[in-house]
Amino acid sequence: MNVYQRILEIQAAGGRAALATVVRTSGSVPRRPGAKMLVLPDGSIEGSVGGGEMESRVIEEAQAAMADGRPRTLNYELRDPGSGDPGVCGGTVEVYVEAIRPEETIVVVGAGHVGQAVAHLADWLGFRVEVSDDRPEFCTPDAVPSARAFHPGPLEDLPDSMAINDQTYLVLTTRNLEVDLAGLPRLLDSPAAYIGVIGSRRRWATARKALEEQGIPAEKLERVRSPMGLDLKAETPEEIAVSILSEIIMLRRGVDGERMGDQ
Repeated sequence: MNVYQRILEIQAAGGRAALATVVRTSGSVPRRPGAKMLVLPDGSIEGSVGGGEMESRVIEEAQAAMADGRPRTLNYELRDPGSGDPGVCGGTVEVYVEAIRPEETIVVVGAGHVGQAVAHLADWLGFRVEVSDDRPEFCTPDAVPSARAFHPGPLEDLPDSMAINDQTYLVLTTRNLEVDLAGLPRLLDSPAAYIGVIGSRRRWATARKALEEQGIPAEKLERVRSPMGLDLKAETPEEIAVSILSEIIMLRRGVDGERMGDQ
């Protein structure tokens, strides 16, 4: 098994896994440093870090890492099962587990001046950038060179052309209310980490009322951030992009965005 190739395949498909690597051992142990095991969401494995009860515990921790995205270092003594050790070999094993999750992706919907600025800044910040627009001429590498994938067509068709997951941030810099109303119902059914809509409070109030009249539940509508972005009194497309990406970073880090000097 070429574990690194498998990781690339999993990421390309928008999937997730966890990689467990033996990093340190002493005494008698089943596997030496460098041994790797890829754990898939259903608990199946490719490779091994030693088998038996220890491996079962590593698989459990790997599944937890897939869920929370946090790496962990696991230490096991293999001496006395009666005391809770997962083996009797006599040595110790240290295993590092890291989550393999989909790339954090900004999907810019509406590639006008603001959308292009968001795409450029998001790429600079290290996000994968994809673009959607129902105007094909706006949805090309020439129009948005920062993007790595393009989804020309109506917004309501976006979930059919890409895998939206909990690492996906949907940034709707759309040109009018009609585009939002047509596309939002399906987006609200997705597991996206963020759904932001550009525009004034009045625009979102009008959109929300129309969506409620379509039967969209209030709890789904609460997912929408609109007007999106932090209040920076932004005016230019570039300043608006900073405002939007600042909000996404704030939410991703789980902080409140207050001034550091006020903390």
